[in-house]
Amino acid sequence: MPELHRLAEHHAPALLRFERENRAYFARSVPDRGDAYFAGFDGRHAALLAEQAAGLCHFHVLLDDEGEVLGRFNLVDAVDGHAGLGYRVAERAAGRGLATEGVRRVCELARDAYGLRRLTAEAALSNPASLTVLRRTGFTPVGEVLLSGKPALRHVRDLGAAQGPVPVRRAGGAPG
Repeated sequence: MPELHRLAEHHAPALLRFERENRAYFARSVPDRGDAYFAGFDGRHAALLAEQAAGLCHFHVLLDDEGEVLGRFNLVDAVDGHAGLGYRVAERAAGRGLATEGVRRVCELARDAYGLRRLTAEAALSNPASLTVLRRTGFTPVGEVLLSGKPALRHVRDLGAAQGPVPVRRAGGAPG
């Protein structure tokens, strides 16, 4: 059963493998990260962990039983109870409900572990799978935007009051 883990330093090799293996797949629906992303991955990973330690962002990986990354679910720019949601799931894991389940879990964490009250997310009109995930997880479209020059919909989800802590797996697999 895949588990959602808070991003840690030791996830770097599996995360880089995930991004490389799925680069062409992701580029079909979201902008490509570019060669510089891969060349400077170690520094980028360290910077993300620093942002997370400062409470500015909350990054998560969905891992299979072997520790391979099936997806990533990120809460970015966490300010005043609001954050942006971004996610991507490996091609080999697509169509199994993992994106929907991962978004549900990260929404619970956003509310219960991180104290967030509202999330926004954007999905290109050319990405019906992401639009469906957002709809199934309680996001409401609030307007059209351009996402890397492509028509997209901005969505919002109000998270309501916290209902108690939701454990997130920390480094070493212990609930945090």
